[in-house]
Amino acid sequence: MTRLALTTTSFFYVFLLYGCTQGVIAPVDDKSSPSYSSLPLKYEVGVGDTLYGIAFRYGFDYRELAQANEIKEPYTIFPGQVLSFNKVRPAGQKGSSDRIVKHDKAPVKKMAPVNDSNKLPDLNPKVDRRIKSSSEDKISQWLWPTEGEVLREFAASLHKGIDISGKEGDPIVATAGGLVVYAGIGISGFGKLLIIKHNEKYLSAYGHNSSLLVKENESVSAGQLIAKKGSSGTDKVKLHFEIRREGKPMDPLKFLPRR
Repeated sequence: MTRLALTTTSFFYVFLLYGCTQGVIAPVDDKSSPSYSSLPLKYEVGVGDTLYGIAFRYGFDYRELAQANEIKEPYTIFPGQVLSFNKVRPAGQKGSSDRIVKHDKAPVKKMAPVNDSNKLPDLNPKVDRRIKSSSEDKISQWLWPTEGEVLREFAASLHKGIDISGKEGDPIVATAGGLVVYAGIGISGFGKLLIIKHNEKYLSAYGHNSSLLVKENESVSAGQLIAKKGSSGTDKVKLHFEIRREGKPMDPLKFLPRR
């Protein structure tokens, strides 16, 4: 075999081997969706952690997590504290007898741009503003948190909320009144995240914000401006919005008013 033929043959086999190995290279992380952490047996509390944030990250009811670790209200935890998950079941493994009212899905209407930064668009034109009460068991009326189209819908374990399109800096409002129990960047894949506790059963979460306008332990009212839309922790400007009942992700489109 000539030197030229040998060189050509060697190059062919190197190229073939290279081509085969490409199929086993680990894929690049998809930043288009939040990441939900796998479940460890124990968790060491870090700076900025809250009990609500940890429960949200791993899919627990915060009350069960607190009870399992003998933590009393107001559920204060400290850096270095070790939480055990042995006696806590993920919320998705628990049944629920609550009836959820369903309605036909409709596309989210695009709202006209707002020039005055101090004036919020009317995100919920058909909502009766007189109904704002909530109880331990339910919210009388949920509000749309922002304008835009639903880019991605709820899909149980695959996508635990909905993604709503928009522009950088678009206003985000509280879907119902409550207490801010988490405000930060400590939960991977959600960027700048807010979690609001509405009552003993319901939480809502708002991810990928460009800025947070409320702080932990701050009370907010339904429709109050709480954040500005952004792309933190993801690849495009959008709001990732979740509603959780006793730690279990629920389909927000079954709660929000039809447009």
